[in-house]
Amino acid sequence: MPTVENFRALSPGPVSVGKDNWSLTVHDLGVLRVPSGRLEASDPFVNLGEGIVVDIPPGDYPVRVTVADVSDEQDGSHLREAYLSVVLAEGEVTTVTAAARAGEVPEDGKYFSVPVDAGTVGFADADAVASAMPAGDWYEDVYDNGRDDSWFALIDSKEHLIKGCANVVMPAATAGENVVLAHSGWGDGYYPVLSTSDSDGRLLAVHIDLLVVAEFEDQEDEADEVAGASAT
Repeated sequence: MPTVENFRALSPGPVSVGKDNWSLTVHDLGVLRVPSGRLEASDPFVNLGEGIVVDIPPGDYPVRVTVADVSDEQDGSHLREAYLSVVLAEGEVTTVTAAARAGEVPEDGKYFSVPVDAGTVGFADADAVASAMPAGDWYEDVYDNGRDDSWFALIDSKEHLIKGCANVVMPAATAGENVVLAHSGWGDGYYPVLSTSDSDGRLLAVHIDLLVVAEFEDQEDEADEVAGASAT
């Protein structure tokens, strides 16, 4: 489990990962609407509507992505998304914990994780998916429909937000119900859902840790541990 000292979500600046010295930048991805208070973390191209649900106060929240420059030259030529975060409140982080899934707290040392098979993670209002996503084939009608507003086109567009991220309104939305997406760091895998809190126990943010900055003694063992904790 990360500690406050080595958990770098929303913290721009230099970071040492093993023998490498990288830099982090934080980018605003707009606002996510969560009127139900049921925040879902998923791979939106694979399991939207079936992801991990974390209970938060209902509201509209800023979403930010922390990006690592992993290039040898530190010239921005090789960027990887390191964390996707929903910011609930501003404050000083004193605790990093596994996020509770709809009130269910994982065992000590374990955490719920997002299974990723399309190289993408995202946040949405869990209750909005049923009403704001259309019937039919989402892949052909929404994700890759050949139009500039397709989710694939937006996530690859530098003009929309930053390349690799998107904030999209669901096609059948009536009140701006949306999904915020980001490429998942190094690609497919299982990614922990974590929360940060202040000294009063106030929840500050919910994060998907894309395991770019995290240091683990044995990456395969850690992946097995995450997978084992991702029961749905």
